[in-house]
Amino acid sequence: MGNTPLIELNRIDALPAGVRLFAKAEFFNPSGSVKDRAATAIIADGIASGKLSKDKTIIDATSGNTGIAYAMIGAAYGYPVTLYMPANTSAERKSIMRSFGAKIIETSPLESSDGAFNAVREEVAKNPEKYFYADQYNNPVNPFAHYNGTGLEIWEQTGGKVTHFIAGMGTSGTFVGTSRRLKKENNSIVTVVVQPSSPFHGIEGTKHMETTIKPGILDESLEDSVVEVSTEQAYEMTRKLAKQEGIFVGISSGANVSAALELCHTLPSGSVVVTILCDSGSRYTSDAFWNV
Repeated sequence: MGNTPLIELNRIDALPAGVRLFAKAEFFNPSGSVKDRAATAIIADGIASGKLSKDKTIIDATSGNTGIAYAMIGAAYGYPVTLYMPANTSAERKSIMRSFGAKIIETSPLESSDGAFNAVREEVAKNPEKYFYADQYNNPVNPFAHYNGTGLEIWEQTGGKVTHFIAGMGTSGTFVGTSRRLKKENNSIVTVVVQPSSPFHGIEGTKHMETTIKPGILDESLEDSVVEVSTEQAYEMTRKLAKQEGIFVGISSGANVSAALELCHTLPSGSVVVTILCDSGSRYTSDAFWNV
């Protein structure tokens, strides 16, 4: 878990002189996404605290990747897993979760991740004794996993030269934990949020924070600026990453790289920008945008 490669992107676009762009290849984690880090830490904490026992079911809301991680870990350790998610979550991600033995309860796609979040809270409130509610949106273990892992790794892999970190937010755990660690190492590091340009978007796993339920773990003081990305920009960059860099990733990764490139073109020589490649494109192969 963790210690994923940091890949320099040097074919996707002509960068300003002296500016470098790197991406953390989180699809190298065991279940294939950045969410392995938080899910593993949350479940380990549940076991250590005694909140997760063999008679309980791991339950949470997910847009897909954390659910896959829970399902994998649940199968490995013998815990049943129930996951609430929007019905428009990609078919591939739902298939992977079911392959690990997880139970899926689909919620209205019109309510996005908020609908799944509200539905799982209602179920846990009715039957609290049945579940270990991982609550990735409010569990402080989530960002702490990235504080100890992702952020420290980026600092060490760049030799302390990173000047900017930019990433989208779903639970906000990756952004918050990584940014918090990088600013501890060097408070001058600039941390930038990637946000969908519209509340109605197709960037799975990424929230438009102004119009959604804000996670309890969100720390807005870490947001030095925001770069907005449209769904079309994310799709285009996802395709370009595959065809021009040989990197097959998902839509949120495309959004991150698109925003990172926009940021790079505003920066002086000597800047080192790092973003996140959240997961593999194999989870989205049925999506029509590949065929454009």
